[in-house]
Amino acid sequence: MLGDKGYWFPAKTYGWGWGFPVAWQGWVVLAAYVVGIVALSARVPPDAEPVRYAAYFTLLTLAVLAVCWLKGEPPRWRWGGR
Repeated sequence: MLGDKGYWFPAKTYGWGWGFPVAWQGWVVLAAYVVGIVALSARVPPDAEPVRYAAYFTLLTLAVLAVCWLKGEPPRWRWGGR
């Protein structure tokens, strides 16, 4: 299992990027991201303040991507085989 290697996020089987978490820490990061987006939407309505909403949304997304980069399997283009 990929969690044995210390990865929180495995690489996708096809394409570039990461799949769903394989460790509880990854699930916590994913849940925090979802909660952050919901809280952001409640605090900064996207239709009322679209630029501010987009800025915070981008920051949250970059934070999750940074965690995936640091704690995920190294990304590369994959065609299905390991």
